[in-house]
Amino acid sequence: MSNKLTSLTLGRLRKAPEHFLEGELLAQVSQNGLDEQRRSFIRKSFLGALATATGASAVAQSTATLGDPAILEKQIWATTLGKPVAANPYGVPSKYEAGLVRRESPGLTRVSAASVSFTPLQGLFGMITPSGLHFERHHQGWYELDPALHRLMINGLVKREMIFTMEDLMRLPSVSRIHFIECGANTGLEWGNVAVPTVQYTHGMISCSEFTGVPLATLLDLCGVDLKKGKYILAEGADGSGMTRTIPVEAAMDDVLVVWAMNGEMLRPENGYPLRLLVPGAQGVSSVKWLRRIEVGDQPYASKDEAVHYIDLMPSGLHRQYTSIQECKSVITTPSGGQQLLTKGFYNVSGIAWSGRGTIKRVDVSVDGGKNWREARLEGPILTKAITRFNINWDWDGAPAILQSRAIDSTGYVQPPINMLREVRGTRSIYHNNAIQSWKLDTNGEVSNVQVG
Repeated sequence: MSNKLTSLTLGRLRKAPEHFLEGELLAQVSQNGLDEQRRSFIRKSFLGALATATGASAVAQSTATLGDPAILEKQIWATTLGKPVAANPYGVPSKYEAGLVRRESPGLTRVSAASVSFTPLQGLFGMITPSGLHFERHHQGWYELDPALHRLMINGLVKREMIFTMEDLMRLPSVSRIHFIECGANTGLEWGNVAVPTVQYTHGMISCSEFTGVPLATLLDLCGVDLKKGKYILAEGADGSGMTRTIPVEAAMDDVLVVWAMNGEMLRPENGYPLRLLVPGAQGVSSVKWLRRIEVGDQPYASKDEAVHYIDLMPSGLHRQYTSIQECKSVITTPSGGQQLLTKGFYNVSGIAWSGRGTIKRVDVSVDGGKNWREARLEGPILTKAITRFNINWDWDGAPAILQSRAIDSTGYVQPPINMLREVRGTRSIYHNNAIQSWKLDTNGEVSNVQVG
């Protein structure tokens, strides 16, 4: 699929008849509660773009007209019998969306079983990531575990050490919550300089889903956790890498979930089927997949995956450990690197924002590299430790531009520019890069990755 901005939405706006465009667009805008001044801006900017599109240069781009045979002639699907019910017993996307897939970055790791597949943020809408596009990060590949044989043990500083089957867990009162999972290394390739071209590779190690499971606090209560001595838990996965993570008991008793379902169905194998931990707001490695054991202890465990890996190398040469929280962050996904604007005129600039400490309170957008900012619209629902979609209207005049977004969360934290972050963290880090992302727009409409302090 082309990276040009020819999605269904933008394609429809550019190719439909002018009388239909103005009426439908303004009706949609009115439903969104925008005032007459904003509707006037959209009308003038958008119809101006349509006027431009009627020129000779637009003809080569196959801009639709009132004589377009696609609307005047009946297509085969309007005159024949369609496919039967359940032709695809498990639904799949249209063949015309076949290019929207997770992608691995070649050479990122020595073997694919310990690699990453990145979510195509540039082609998604809203806040929920489809299960089939949820990013993957494995340390020794994924597995098809038999749920009938899977067990969860809870031991350590508890009155009753217990073992739960999947049936045991699913009999307990469950909850469903929407949260993001972000790898601590998301955007890590950009610490030193521009390294990758598209938002799929700069920010694609984040996804947001509805998770269903039982609060870990419920299980710890059943086991009689000792909250006076027990200060930490160790979460252990059943995969061959022996993934283990230390989590403060305060978080474990707050919003941590033991999860078996995602987006309304059982977890998929690459996402930890049949059981995983979900630690909202923390780096993804804390949400241990194929969860098999929880141990309650009185001190951090300093396991191999937190003493050697997932640590921050500071300019002094020291390492920061247990820096788990994913700080406030945002990125413009449309338009973004690798895409191209076909004509000047009206565009909807869209992106996502999130914070591991709470909700998103505001997102500002700049088109001149941070010299001036405008407040974007936040699209609901706005939930804690979840992705929030933002949009803003923009009339591109054809001049070069630098697009940026800057998020502010409920704690008052403001997403920093890259140079400010480097002053504190240096350039040798891998993890927790939450700097402002910049996209350069050239006069020919091409969008590329660039770093602006």
